[in-house]
Amino acid sequence: MSLGKATDVYLTLNNGNKIPALGLGTANYGDGIPATIDAVKIAIKAGYRHIDTAWIYNTENEIGIALKELFEQGIVKREDLFITTKVGNPLSQNPELSLNQSLEKLGIEYVDLLLQHWPYGNEPVYNEDGSLNREKSIANGTNPDKIDKDYVGAYKKIEKLYKQYPEKIKNIGVSNYSNEFLGNLINQVEVKPVINQIELHPHLPQRDVVEFDAKHDVLITAYSPAGSSGAANIHIPLVKELASKYNTTVNAVLTSYHIQEGRIVIPKSINEQRIKDATVLVPLTKDELQQLHEFGESNPKRFIAPDLGKTIGFKIWDQSSSVINF
Repeated sequence: MSLGKATDVYLTLNNGNKIPALGLGTANYGDGIPATIDAVKIAIKAGYRHIDTAWIYNTENEIGIALKELFEQGIVKREDLFITTKVGNPLSQNPELSLNQSLEKLGIEYVDLLLQHWPYGNEPVYNEDGSLNREKSIANGTNPDKIDKDYVGAYKKIEKLYKQYPEKIKNIGVSNYSNEFLGNLINQVEVKPVINQIELHPHLPQRDVVEFDAKHDVLITAYSPAGSSGAANIHIPLVKELASKYNTTVNAVLTSYHIQEGRIVIPKSINEQRIKDATVLVPLTKDELQQLHEFGESNPKRFIAPDLGKTIGFKIWDQSSSVINF
C-alpha cells in the first residue's frame, strides 16, 4: 500500500485561499517553550508549511527566532508559509494590540490567519505605566466575575481589523465555537470565519460540529489529535491495528484521520521523530474512518476542558478541569 505525503495536501477556504492541511502546533508550555525553536526548524525542513501559534502560548518569540534563521539560510521564504495566531483572551476586545504583539515576536509583517481564541475573553489588567500585565490578565481567565461574554462584539473587532489592515491579516476565523455560537455569529457578521479550530480526534469525533461547520462552509482545524499532553489516543487499540496494517506509526494514523476527511490538523510536538511521523498520509478507507468515529461515540473523552468552556454549548465537556489549558 502506498503512503502519501501529508505535507502535499492543501485545502480551500470559503474565500478561495489555500491552507496546508498539516500544521505544527506550538502550545508548548513550560520547559517545552525553548524547544519550540528546534521543533519549528525540524518541521519546516520536513516539509511543513503551516505553523499554528497563539498569543497565550508564549512561544511566538521562539517561533520568530526559528523563522529568522530559516529565512536567512534560504530554506524557506515567508510567502511559502501559512502562519496562524490567535487573539489573546485578555485582549479579546483589543485584537489590534494582540496582533501587533504577535507580529513583533514572530518577526513577520503579516499573519495568514488570525483566530478568536475562545468565544469568551476576560478582562485585562494593566500596570501603572499603562502596559499590559500578562500574568495577571491571564489569571483573570479563571475568575467568572472577570469573563467577557461579548463574543460577537469581539469577533466584529477582528473583522474590522481585517478590513482595515489587509496587508497584516489574510484570513480570519474562530476557535472553540459550538454550533449554537457559530450559527449566531454567522448571522451577525459580514465576514464569515474561514476556520473553526476545535479539539477533535478519535475519542472526540464531534460529528454534530463537523456536519454543522461543513453545512456553513467553515473548515475545521483539529487540535490535540494525539489526546493532548498525555497522548492517550496513541493507545487506542483500533489506532494501533491500523498502524500495523499500513506499516506506519500511530501518530501518522491520528493525523491522517483528519486529512482524509478534509480537515486541517495541528499535532503539537517537540519530538523530532513524532514531528516527522505526521508527514505520512495513510490511505485510510471510509470504513476505517467510520470505525474511528464509532469508537469515539462509544468512548467519548475531551482532554482540553477549562471551566471557561462549560457554557459554550458543546455536548461533551469534562468539567473537572479548572485550569485554563489553551
